[in-house]
Amino acid sequence: MADVLVRSGTLAAKDWANTLGAQLRQRSRTEADDANAYYGAVLAALQELLYQSGAVDPDQVASLKEQWERAYLTTPHGSPVELSAGEKH
Repeated sequence: MADVLVRSGTLAAKDWANTLGAQLRQRSRTEADDANAYYGAVLAALQELLYQSGAVDPDQVASLKEQWERAYLTTPHGSPVELSAGEKH
């Protein structure tokens, strides 16, 4: 995803490298050096840059996250989770 965002000009390569590097350094002090820590750093760096640029609205992301949580908590085990199941009525 980051590669596509850099190639499209949505993110500057230098900003991506600096932000990801900062996230990796921060996590290296508190987390194991594994795929989960790397994924967390990538996600945090993407969110930070997309929020800063205004390309993504943090409130909308939080709202969708809450909707997803409501959807999976109310979906019976074994059934596909549909985002619409988490809509507030």
